Amino acid sequence: MTQSSGSPVADEATDVYMAHRELLFSLVYNVLGSVADTEDVLQETWLSWTGRGPAGIANPRAYLVRIAVNHALQRRTAISRRRETYVGQWLPEPLVADADGAEDPALRTESVSLAMLVVLESLTPLERAVFVLNEVFGYPHTEIADIIERTPAAVRQLAHRARAHVHARRPLYRAHPRVRREATERFVRAALGGDIAELMEILAPDVTVWTDGGGKRKQAGLRPVHGRDKAVRLIASYAGRRAAQGLELRYRRVNGDDAAVVFQGDSPYAVMVMDLTPEGDRVSGLYIVTNPDKLTHVHKEEE
Repeated sequence: MTQSSGSPVADEATDVYMAHRELLFSLVYNVLGSVADTEDVLQETWLSWTGRGPAGIANPRAYLVRIAVNHALQRRTAISRRRETYVGQWLPEPLVADADGAEDPALRTESVSLAMLVVLESLTPLERAVFVLNEVFGYPHTEIADIIERTPAAVRQLAHRARAHVHARRPLYRAHPRVRREATERFVRAALGGDIAELMEILAPDVTVWTDGGGKRKQAGLRPVHGRDKAVRLIASYAGRRAAQGLELRYRRVNGDDAAVVFQGDSPYAVMVMDLTPEGDRVSGLYIVTNPDKLTHVHKEEE
């Protein structure tokens, strides 16, 4: 995608694009929630950029962001059509850090948690783009107006609606990494050890479990499971399969948060991300991604 023709103009276009690629990846991923679609949008952005060239562009970063966001908004239409025929629940494609802590390019810039990405799915494409640009990347409304070709007043209205919707569904807090790690390890020990009493203690009464198998994992629920009792039964069934199938668990950072990744041999089997209560002592949400198409970027390294 970034091969140049060897000419000074092509080399300059390549250098400028590569200098901003991590930012573009992070921005587009947060708008789309899909690595594959993000890569396609970056390819389209690259083609648009090289077709135009850097000559005469005073602010290449702003120009590239504008191209990428507008391609991402167009891509949302295709994603929405796919979602209509998707089997079961749909969860974002997780970004999983390597065993040595090396993170995906998106995680080296700005990203939001998997739980937040689920909330963002309920926004309109424009609301989501405005929220990501403003709340995650700190773009002012006037710059966003130029990017999405709307008036500043329209952007302010979109931002207000998006912020109110997100804040109503997700409190503004983020558990300390140490607290999240401890809660994650405690939950995993209880779940895989079949400790029902411990699970009942660490799961919030109104916990919700989302499982995304894309119709390719028979055990993935087609609808969210609400309530502690039903959640415990579902988790216990996963633990039983782990013992039967010889699954191996590793801890990784997923979308910037401590989480658990399950492998079957060298292949990724599931990614489990926990969402905690404001106090940080109980699991209020559990997101389990088992669709193999969403785990192709997950690799097993020796620890």
